[in-house]
Amino acid sequence: MGGGMATRLLAEGFPLTVFNRSPEKTKKFADAGAFVANSPAEASAQANVTISMVADDAASRSLWTGADGILEGVRSDSLLIESSTVSVGWVKELAKAVAKMNCEFLDAPVTGTKPHAATGELFFMVGGSASGFNRAQEVLSVLGKHVLHLGPNGSGALIKLINNFVCGVQAASFAEAMAVVDASGLDREQCISVLSGSALASPLIKRMLSSMAASDFAPNFPLKLMTKDIGYAIKEGSACGVPLQTATPALEVFRHAVAEGLGDQDFSAVVKSIAKT
Repeated sequence: MGGGMATRLLAEGFPLTVFNRSPEKTKKFADAGAFVANSPAEASAQANVTISMVADDAASRSLWTGADGILEGVRSDSLLIESSTVSVGWVKELAKAVAKMNCEFLDAPVTGTKPHAATGELFFMVGGSASGFNRAQEVLSVLGKHVLHLGPNGSGALIKLINNFVCGVQAASFAEAMAVVDASGLDREQCISVLSGSALASPLIKRMLSSMAASDFAPNFPLKLMTKDIGYAIKEGSACGVPLQTATPALEVFRHAVAEGLGDQDFSAVVKSIAKT
């Protein structure tokens, strides 16, 4: 996702500095004119706007506050944006750290896929101040077709986790449904025709059906990250006094798939895990 976003910014003529923990992934951006930083601190020192896109709380914490992290190099009055899907607790902790640096901070996770990132069609869900949101418009409007301000810091992170846990529950239940179809002796293709033409056929289910039809589970959104997001959502629900009773069994379905070695495949590969049980 971060690579797609960087590609889009370069295509639109933005001066760009990039950093990646795997240096070989930066070569194509250097070839396209981006400056490659040797550390997050060096990257933030080069920029007025810094955007992070990594896997989870641990990776985000290391990037922002670790040795040579973003906050070590950041310019005063910079705009700092966390677009990773991370926990609300970490976002609020990071917001406090950024405030001490006299900078503006937004949590702005996205929905969409890697192709959406590269073509500027993401949906940004933004938490933070109105002033920070206004400052971010120039960049985020290039990266996304929808940029929505939801409220104070943590608002974007929370709605993203809500979105992903619902997606995870839907994916897990569809995987179980297909397992029943296969175990019962029903005609699989006819059943897929019924399900794909019913109210069930959300964009997420259609994407799963497409992966199944092509036997192509190359990761667009890795299964292990969906697992992580469901777990984060359960914790946030608990913090709000709402036990997510559908998310808990869905999390077990996804954990089983990770244990089956499917974590690096697309989340739709959860259908393969259920079929084996």
